[in-house]
Amino acid sequence: MKKKIRVLIVDDSALVRQTLTSILESDPEIEVVGAAQDPFAAAKKMEEVVPDVITLDVEMPRMDGVTFLKKLMTQHPLPVIICSTLAEAGAETTLKALEYGAVDIITKPKLDTRRFLEESRIRLVDAVKAAAAAKIKRLAPSLEVAPKLSADAVIAKAPPSRAMAETTEKCIAVGASTGGTEALKVYLESLPVDCPPVAIVQHMPENFTAAFARRLDSLCAITVKEAADGDTMLRGQALIAPGNKHMLLKRSGARYHVEVRDGPLVKRHRPSVDVLFRSAARYAGKNALGVIMTGMGDDGAQGMLEMFEAGAWTIAQDEASCVVYGMPHEAVKLGGVCQILSLQQIAPLSLKKCKDGWGR
Repeated sequence: MKKKIRVLIVDDSALVRQTLTSILESDPEIEVVGAAQDPFAAAKKMEEVVPDVITLDVEMPRMDGVTFLKKLMTQHPLPVIICSTLAEAGAETTLKALEYGAVDIITKPKLDTRRFLEESRIRLVDAVKAAAAAKIKRLAPSLEVAPKLSADAVIAKAPPSRAMAETTEKCIAVGASTGGTEALKVYLESLPVDCPPVAIVQHMPENFTAAFARRLDSLCAITVKEAADGDTMLRGQALIAPGNKHMLLKRSGARYHVEVRDGPLVKRHRPSVDVLFRSAARYAGKNALGVIMTGMGDDGAQGMLEMFEAGAWTIAQDEASCVVYGMPHEAVKLGGVCQILSLQQIAPLSLKKCKDGWGR
């Protein structure tokens, strides 16, 4: 019998602790081994049982979650998921947790509608399973499963237009999930100011993507911003899909732009990498370069295959440099990957391909 994933919930709200427990224990592969109202109570519980994954609130009395996370990752590293509210005011603080080693950020479940509760359940359960499989580094001092929709729910599959194939302007589409925030930082910091335009889907809740984009923009030579519907894709700029919205790459004449829209979860995510990649296959065809990075699950694998079939050059991050070798592995298994590269190799090789072409 497969060993269950043991989870410790740390949150100062009794209602949130109860809700998270109910959601997680609806999955037969997960067991909640404790719930604590603050980090001090959590530390006591961890003397009795060491969990496989911790869900951690940010704002708590006596000690905040980020301080606790920093202590934990320097002394006893464990997979931690930050469970936060949607308040943008705290987004910068929450993103700091990713730098300290948190595996993922999820938003606290909304109890007002069945749809929000079910989508929260899907995201929470998937995040816990991804965290349990993640490589963790020490920091230096019973609801029914929703159907797994494909990109068909947002954009119909169609061959790339001949007009699109005739242009020579290149663009880059990137997808990432668990571990992707730091992988994207490495990738984008390596891009020069005249690089081809980049469209990115990183699985992340709404309101956090804007703060994430601002953080990257302050670190990179290129411009990084959260995408808005209709934004033109420009050289030297990366557009990041807003949390809770799908993003499609489109073309109008000589101009690439993005479309931001609502829609159902695709491959259990919104935004979905499959949606971005399918749109790149259709509207950029052989002039697109696709990159799939670290992450749990298979979002992006089918879309990357469609890009490959449309003549795009496709790159997957290798297992050794992934926090979770899920999405790239699934893309490789489907046969839609041209190159498997370490994280450090992806930017220079993608730039070289965009400059010299790939003749596929």
